[in-house]
Amino acid sequence: MKLECIDVLVVGLGPAGSCAAAAAVRGGLRVLAVDRRHLPGVPVQCAEFVPAMIGVEVGELACSIRQPIASMITFVEGDPPDQVSPFPGQMLERAAFDAALARDAMEAGARCRFSTNVRAIAADGCLALSDGTAIRPAVIVGADGPRSLVGRAIDRVNSALVETRQITVPLVRPHDATDIFLSASIPGGYGWLFPKGPVANLGAGVEPAHQRRLKAIVAELHAKLVGQGRVGPDVLDMTGGAIPVGGMLEPRGMLGSTHVLLAGDAAGLANPVTGAGIAAAVYSGRLAGEAACALVAGDRGAAHGYEDELRSVFIRPFERALQRRHELAAATARGAGKDALRRGWIGYPEYWAA
Repeated sequence: MKLECIDVLVVGLGPAGSCAAAAAVRGGLRVLAVDRRHLPGVPVQCAEFVPAMIGVEVGELACSIRQPIASMITFVEGDPPDQVSPFPGQMLERAAFDAALARDAMEAGARCRFSTNVRAIAADGCLALSDGTAIRPAVIVGADGPRSLVGRAIDRVNSALVETRQITVPLVRPHDATDIFLSASIPGGYGWLFPKGPVANLGAGVEPAHQRRLKAIVAELHAKLVGQGRVGPDVLDMTGGAIPVGGMLEPRGMLGSTHVLLAGDAAGLANPVTGAGIAAAVYSGRLAGEAACALVAGDRGAAHGYEDELRSVFIRPFERALQRRHELAAATARGAGKDALRRGWIGYPEYWAA
């Protein structure tokens, strides 16, 4: 097997990987990016909502925005809903968004291979790909999701996950709010209805121990909203996947002389309460690509600088979210009710209190 030596191998071509590849190749590096999927962003595995309050702007939204969001409406058990307004954000077409970012990386000069898996990662940093290629990179960027093979190779594993199921349904009337459903019957997560023009994404997330209940939870929520005349009975599409909810991992490591950087979900960069991670993926991907350039240029402190920058942006909000998540889990175990659900959700003042 012929060994190919390159500057950077990016594993995963979601938002984090594509942004890392684009930044690295624009910095003058030889970049190969691989993804096991046949097409970028397909299948869609997120709710496609980007809240403006994340604090990281995503400039590439224009080509994939399907509608603006003005407010958030939260339903706690059977109580009347509570509305937060304004709560600005955008609903995306994730497949179009991911495709645009991958196209940008390729047009910048990155070599991108889809339908290509990483079969093995050796302790010295060499990787075997499913197309028979052996790669020795100076830097590996792991952007391969919450169950990252690259992260596992350097003992960085997302141990806390939420499993999700989502269906796309017709929307009976226009809606410009994200609807959140909090209930003890959705353990460790929440339900959502996110409008996207004439359709809406309807789903729920739960702790892995309750994954078998997901189908019934989503079906019950769907039936309820059909009965209220808000959505149609047809299921137009279905998807699902895991979201990391344990907070940020140490996003760097070494395999022999090869530097490893993690970005996006692979680095645990999803909010532990809301699961929001698109903007964090874009931001961390760009930083990882820039850090790769510095590492190849001989700046051995660049990996620490990458971690420090991520921590400066994400650690404080993630720590609060983790605290609320743990509080809610403990309260639920004691049989606590609606007050605990409110304290555990970003739409209520109790969440932000000390």
